[in-house]
Amino acid sequence: MSSADLPVPVPPRIRDRAVPADRPAAQRHDLGRYLRQMRLLPLGETGQRRLAGARVAVIGAGGLGAPALTYLAAAGIGEITLFDPDTVDATNLHRQVLFTEADLGRSKAVAAAEHLHAQSPQVSVRAVVETLTPANALGLLSGHDLVLDGTDNFPTRYLASDACEILDLPLVWGSILAFSGQVSVFWGAGGRGVTYRDVHPVPPRPGEVPSCAEAGVLGMLCGVIGSTMAMEAVKVLAGMGDVLFGRLALYDALRARWDELPLARDPQRVPVTEIEDVMLTCGLPGPTGPARDEVTAEELPALLAAGTRVLDIREERELAEGGMIAGAEHVPMGELLHGAEHEVAGAVLYCAAGTRSASTQRALAERGIRVRSLTGGFDGLAGSGVEIQRL
Repeated sequence: MSSADLPVPVPPRIRDRAVPADRPAAQRHDLGRYLRQMRLLPLGETGQRRLAGARVAVIGAGGLGAPALTYLAAAGIGEITLFDPDTVDATNLHRQVLFTEADLGRSKAVAAAEHLHAQSPQVSVRAVVETLTPANALGLLSGHDLVLDGTDNFPTRYLASDACEILDLPLVWGSILAFSGQVSVFWGAGGRGVTYRDVHPVPPRPGEVPSCAEAGVLGMLCGVIGSTMAMEAVKVLAGMGDVLFGRLALYDALRARWDELPLARDPQRVPVTEIEDVMLTCGLPGPTGPARDEVTAEELPALLAAGTRVLDIREERELAEGGMIAGAEHVPMGELLHGAEHEVAGAVLYCAAGTRSASTQRALAERGIRVRSLTGGFDGLAGSGVEIQRL
C-alpha cells in the first residue's frame, strides 16, 4: 500500500488547531523564532501553528530518542510526553547527545526534559519515568496526536504499534543496528494502513536479534535515523511532503546510501483490538542500564569453585554456536522469568553481552529475588581464563 492510498496525513484532530488560547503565555509560541522554517512554503505559518498545537508522545530518550527529541522541541512542537524508565549510564554518552557526565545516574526522562526546556522553554515537556505496559499503554498514549518509538526492544515495539492501531494514531518508527538503520511511519488508518505487525507479524525469540550492546552502534548513525524520524513526524503533523506511509527507508552508513522497500498491509491480518503481552515470546522490555550487582570474569572461577550457581540465560542456538561456561547451567531467560525463579536466589546470570542478564536481574529484584550479572556476558570472557565447554 502506498502513501497515495491514504488521506492527507495530518491527524484530523490537529488539522485546524491553533495554539490553545488558554495555554500559558510562555508556552504560546513566538512564531518569530521559527521564521527560517516558516519561509518554506510547504510549512508556512499554518504548518507552524499545527506543530505548536501538536501533542507528541516519544517512547525512549536513548540513541534515537535523543536526536529526535532535540529537533522536535527545536521545531516548535507544542507538547511532548517523554516515556523512559532508564537512567543515564556512561556507555550512553557517545550517542545519546542530550546528556552529559553530570547526568550520570539520573533519570533519562527527567534529565532530557530539563535539557529540552533549557533549549526550547516555550515547549512543554512532561517526563514519565514509567515503563509502558499492556495495562497502561492505552491510557498513557491516549490524547496524543502522534507517537514516536525510539526504543530498542521488541516487546515495546509491538506494544506501541498495537496501542497506536487501537487509538488510530500515526507511529513514527526507527531501528538501528551496527551500521544500518530503518525508518517508517505506521498508521492503521481505520484498517487501510500498514502497521508494525504487517512488517514483522511474528515476534523474534529472545536473543534471536542482537541488541546494540551486543552488536555495537555508532552515535552518528543514531543521529541520522533519529533526525529522519523527527522529520517524518513534522511532515505528518504539518501536512507536508510525501510521508513514509507504506514504505520502509533503509540506510547503509558504510555505503552512504538510502534504499526503499514498499510495504503492504496483510489482507488476512485481523485488526488489533487488544494489546498482547509479547514479553514471553521475545524478551524483556524495561530499563536497559547496567546491572545493579555485577560479577567480573576474574571473580567467576572462585564463585564456581565455591558452589555458586551460574546460569546461562541465552537461547539454545547461542550455546550451540560458541559453547557455555564449564559448570554453568542452561536456563533460558523466558523460562527463568516465568518458572521456578525463587530457586535461583544468589545465582550469577549471564547472556551474550550482559544486557539481557541485567534486565532479568532487575525484573527478579522487583520480586525480591537477588541475583548477580556477569559483566560483559559470554562475549567478554575472551582471554579471561574462564573454562568454556563446547557443546
